[in-house]
Amino acid sequence: MLLAIDCGNTNTVFSIWDGTEFIATWRASTEWQRTADQYYVWLSTLMTLERIEVQIDEVIVSSTVPRVVFNLRVLADRYFNTRPLVVGRPDCALPVEPRVDAGTSIGPDRLVNTAGAFDRHGGNLIVVDFGTATTFDVVAHDGAYVGGVIAPGVNLSLEALHNAAAALPHVDITKPQAVIGTNTVACMQSGVFWGYIGLVREICDRIKGEYAREMKVISTGGLAPLFQQSVALFDAFEDDLTMHGLTVIHKYNKDL
Repeated sequence: MLLAIDCGNTNTVFSIWDGTEFIATWRASTEWQRTADQYYVWLSTLMTLERIEVQIDEVIVSSTVPRVVFNLRVLADRYFNTRPLVVGRPDCALPVEPRVDAGTSIGPDRLVNTAGAFDRHGGNLIVVDFGTATTFDVVAHDGAYVGGVIAPGVNLSLEALHNAAAALPHVDITKPQAVIGTNTVACMQSGVFWGYIGLVREICDRIKGEYAREMKVISTGGLAPLFQQSVALFDAFEDDLTMHGLTVIHKYNKDL
């Protein structure tokens, strides 16, 4: 059984893959201080509570937080007796090598999203991931990652407004009833919501113009459903794209 781990800047997701589907998924806040023993106690407790009795013998990790990887390696080695695949490391092959500037470091999450999106939708894609940062990944016709765009995340922008301006409160992102806000909270929500609608639409249009061919736009990430349901920005929404990408990369390495 495969344990797929996606460690982002804010949250870390653990999913158990049985070869056909994910039978369980759990989420924890990302903390680089957390030890392998703590991970195992937390994970084994959840498995017991949900009466999941499986033997984990393979592990794959994608992490945008380098300091977390060591303890996840120890977790795999000590408790599951396996050496994990770590996306972005030389011993973890990709289905198609990225085509970017020499020496460029690419976030593992972007490589995983590329593999997952290509497996489900084919090539010529823009993958928009609403995470801590809002990223745009361009997937070529053959599945190669060929570049993209990085913008501040939605919640990061709201936090910046709150922290930098003493009079502005912390607010949750939601679709406002009108563009013109009649109170401070409504004004902030309108600015962020419609600002990101404009940001996504403009960047995708410019990518399509530069790429000079038809492209599908795929959304993923925690806030993607909010934008997906509000306006016709995307051709598809994938709530488990990153985890699916991990299974694709794992299978590719296993079949080598």
